[in-house]
Amino acid sequence: MKYLLNLLLILMGSQLVQAQTFIGGSGVIPDDGTSVMFPITVSGLTPSTLDSAFGLESVCINIVHPYDSDLDIWLVAPDGTYIELSTGNGGSDDSYITTCFNDLVSNMVTNGTGPFNGTFRPEGFLSNANNGQNPNGNWNLFVHDNYPFADAGLLLNWNITFGTNPAVPFVFPSSNLPIIKISTQGQMIVDDPKISCTMKIIDNGAGIRNNLSDTVYAYDGNIGIEIRGSSSQGFPKKSFGFETRDSADVEMDVPLLGLPTESDWILNANYTDKTLLRNVFAYELSQQMGYYASRHRYCEVFINGTYQGVYILMEKIKRDVNRVDISKLTAADTTGDDLTGGYILKIDKATGSGGAGWQTLYPPTNNGPTPSIQYEYPDPSVILPVQQNYIHDYVDSFEIALHGPQFSNPLTGYQHFIETQSFIDYFLLNELSRNVDGYRISTFFYKAKDSKGGKLHMGPVWDYDIAFGNADYYNGNMTSGWSYILPTNTDGYQVPFWWSRLLQDSTFSNDLRCRWNYLRSNVLSTPNLYTWIDSMAVYLDESQQRNFTIWPILGVYVWPNPSPIPTTYQGVINELKNFVSARATWLDTHLPSACATVGLPSLNTSNAELKLNPNPASVSTEVILNNTYQGTLTISLFNVLGEKMSTVTVEKNQEKYRYTLALESLQSGIYLVVAEGSTFRSAIRMIKE
Repeated sequence: MKYLLNLLLILMGSQLVQAQTFIGGSGVIPDDGTSVMFPITVSGLTPSTLDSAFGLESVCINIVHPYDSDLDIWLVAPDGTYIELSTGNGGSDDSYITTCFNDLVSNMVTNGTGPFNGTFRPEGFLSNANNGQNPNGNWNLFVHDNYPFADAGLLLNWNITFGTNPAVPFVFPSSNLPIIKISTQGQMIVDDPKISCTMKIIDNGAGIRNNLSDTVYAYDGNIGIEIRGSSSQGFPKKSFGFETRDSADVEMDVPLLGLPTESDWILNANYTDKTLLRNVFAYELSQQMGYYASRHRYCEVFINGTYQGVYILMEKIKRDVNRVDISKLTAADTTGDDLTGGYILKIDKATGSGGAGWQTLYPPTNNGPTPSIQYEYPDPSVILPVQQNYIHDYVDSFEIALHGPQFSNPLTGYQHFIETQSFIDYFLLNELSRNVDGYRISTFFYKAKDSKGGKLHMGPVWDYDIAFGNADYYNGNMTSGWSYILPTNTDGYQVPFWWSRLLQDSTFSNDLRCRWNYLRSNVLSTPNLYTWIDSMAVYLDESQQRNFTIWPILGVYVWPNPSPIPTTYQGVINELKNFVSARATWLDTHLPSACATVGLPSLNTSNAELKLNPNPASVSTEVILNNTYQGTLTISLFNVLGEKMSTVTVEKNQEKYRYTLALESLQSGIYLVVAEGSTFRSAIRMIKE
């Protein structure tokens, strides 16, 4: 008995010896934009393999710094594995005082406030170090002050602890979703610029399981990748933008997961949307309504062997025959029809790729800050001044017409400048989703060449992860009220006056009601909405369980989730269904007008072909009309306010009507030339340079 007791004590002592802490020294955290590594040399640690039985348990730091969110803090293992401890957390608070990181606690560092103190779950996973590597060697604390030349800091000390209660590596079986594996070769993925690395995609086809060990790839090649997003960059689960590249690291178009060939792609994390559905829901509805919206595939993502959860591989909004199908605008397109398109614009935050553009002519209805319009395509770095001026003038002309006293005139009012149906459908989807960002952030619109339609077209729809009741501000979780009426005039991102003004036109509001009634009978019917949500929840049931194992946020507040917060996946699905049903019912009652069949004469008849040569023009332009009509023709010139500038009658000259219109006395801008006979009317937009 005494022998057994002594043996037990020896074994217990042996186990206690195995748990060991190594301490590192101090050093300055510079504020010049450079990163610094603080080393700890581990030696003599046994066993000499890190795994689920013995491995890394915790990392503790003591840092003094006046602005916590400036700091990116990572652990680097001897084999080069980077583990994200805390990046950009704590806001303007200061310091990490006796702050420890441990995978086994539930309190995530992203939910903490400075000065940080206590034990937190890191943004990455310490378990990544317990991958069979030898722990003896150099471990480093990587610290980067991401806001240089403001304030420096000081690392007082740090330590790492190994023991028999290690962080356990995540076990991944097979998946019904495609698997994406990204290897950064020891580099960190940053906001900008893209880093060069490799990507493999496992997709064995419909109904066939995908295994992490599979070696037949749907894609196996180079990519350039960066973190994307604005407010979402603060979430621990990051979204990424990437481009596919060839062996020489040059951008290359490829098809991915059955999506059309392109080079620019997005991996959307949907961290705050616990249904994982809202973005895809909006895109699917828009597509069913007849529009292009980002095509997408759900997948599960690994980065450097670490499971990251469920993602959506999505098309980036881009000019392309398979995306926003408008003409390519080159440096040679500076006159005539070539100058008139295509353009993609957006109303958005100035972060990321945004910022270059102009302010709208008129303030929002609530007299808040004037919204800004930004160039998306051509890119602000390559768009020519003449192209900037053209699209700027065109949007200004639309706003002048919409704001003016004759705004509802079908010939010279706003209808002359916009594709009204797209504005109606954009409005309906934003209102059904109660999108707090709708109209004012992530709002895209585009213009094709005049010869291909030429009017402003709303869309594609974009960024709905905090729509459909998933926002606790600006009444975003209420099923009543209007999203286009922002309940504050202090927010720097306001809704343009466009929507309030459009609803003052009885034709627009009547058509809006007619379109809603039609969509409620099919695409937006409650059974159709429910069927889509339920079917997708079933499709994601397996993968969402893995996602919320590594991101245990069900029942936990993630900005801007409204309360109460469901604690199960089925709970968040039910919450979404209840919201869309109640919201659609409210719109049934509160959309303006009644649907009355109203017909407006077409501007162009089948036998009328009106042309201007040249257009744009500076001194004069020739008005040419091919028409079978015989008799006197009236040609009138209107400005964007609907005011008639001139009118003249002409007779047919052989097969055509021709008239030279003098322009020297006109100010630069956009005008409307209207040709009328007794049985037809035809109109064309003219630009005076």
